[in-house]
Amino acid sequence: MRRPDGSGKAGSPAFWKIAGAGAAFQAGSSAVDSATIVASLVYQLTGNVFIVAAASAALRLGWLLPQAVVGFLAQRADRSMPFYIVGAFGRAICLLLIALLLAVAAGLPQAWIAGGFLALWTLYAFVSGVVAVPYNDIVGRQVPSKSRSRMLALRFFGGGILALAVAALVHRLLASQGLFAAHALIFALAATLMLLSSIIFVSAGEPQSPRSSASMPASFGEFLSDGMTVLRTDARFRLFLFTQWLGGASLMALPFYIVAATDLGLAAPDVAILLGAQTAGSLASNSVWGRIGDQFGKLRLLRAVGVLRIVPPLGALLCLALANQQADWWLVAFVGLFLLIGALINGTTIAFLGFLMEISPDDRRPAYSAYFNVLASPAALLPLAGAAIASAISLWTVFAAAAAAAAVQLLLIKKLANRNIGPRSSPCAGP
Repeated sequence: MRRPDGSGKAGSPAFWKIAGAGAAFQAGSSAVDSATIVASLVYQLTGNVFIVAAASAALRLGWLLPQAVVGFLAQRADRSMPFYIVGAFGRAICLLLIALLLAVAAGLPQAWIAGGFLALWTLYAFVSGVVAVPYNDIVGRQVPSKSRSRMLALRFFGGGILALAVAALVHRLLASQGLFAAHALIFALAATLMLLSSIIFVSAGEPQSPRSSASMPASFGEFLSDGMTVLRTDARFRLFLFTQWLGGASLMALPFYIVAATDLGLAAPDVAILLGAQTAGSLASNSVWGRIGDQFGKLRLLRAVGVLRIVPPLGALLCLALANQQADWWLVAFVGLFLLIGALINGTTIAFLGFLMEISPDDRRPAYSAYFNVLASPAALLPLAGAAIASAISLWTVFAAAAAAAAVQLLLIKKLANRNIGPRSSPCAGP
């Protein structure tokens, strides 16, 4: 497909704008990270692991579920940017509303605060879900395949630099301010960074769409039916979906690392240190993920991330096994774990986006993004399963199940590697 001047190849203005917008978004999202900041806030408000898990599940489920409708509308539209604008600016407004709620929370019943926060957090998640389809479509057309992993790595590298400053500020706020005042400022900071991200991305523009009338579904029912046809006939798509379900099972433990750390005696300001460690891990790993993805292929990147996915739950199991030991080294141990978690989260995102763009036909990328993410949405509920396991059995079992799911995922990635992988141009490509 022909690209306009200033296209997204490495070094072009559009390339840097997309990477810069992503960096600002990563910094903003780190300030409201569901595995650290939000998990800690919800746990302090409720003391309930199910609600902690629900906050994490709502974020992921809200990101996925709107994509069926957005994918259908975007596939029929000439441009995807209007959909991006609604979701990107909308999520910044939601974060600002949360900041305002927390700013006036002093003196309100804690149950009201918790309920209001969870309602606005869920709204934020679903509004954010509007962004995914247009983002994948615009970036897939704007940035060539051989530059995408580097662009995503730069996005995470720049975001990591900014997020380290965010983590330092969050630590200062949590140490010097009350619970609600500190978190109100944290969410206001996140809203500002996401607003900046939206402005930069919109300024990069959108290439001309390759979509034709033949690729536009006549009705929503036809759109959904076509998604089931893709699932049935496209073996690469189907295997990749299965790996994502297993990946979700392995990541169901994410909200519970902070619960384990809290139960082992770490204090609220330590959460900011763990956020900084997670950011440092993502920052240090970016160049590695980008090089693997662009030089050795998206499948090699999937496999490398799959190997790393096993390590954090095993590390958590080791910490729990030594729970009766002297607590002086707990912070150091969890800093190490969150370094690995940061690298894992970045690698997972870079590998997922890169591979999904790779197997999606250029003229049907909105539809493929919607099909995949909606079909993957059940995995978003797995943190709730993790909470049930933690309550009924133990945190041990959650981390053990996460490690087992990661091991099985590696086997499926190996099977996926036997398929011929490459960008698709035909909307009816076979398995």
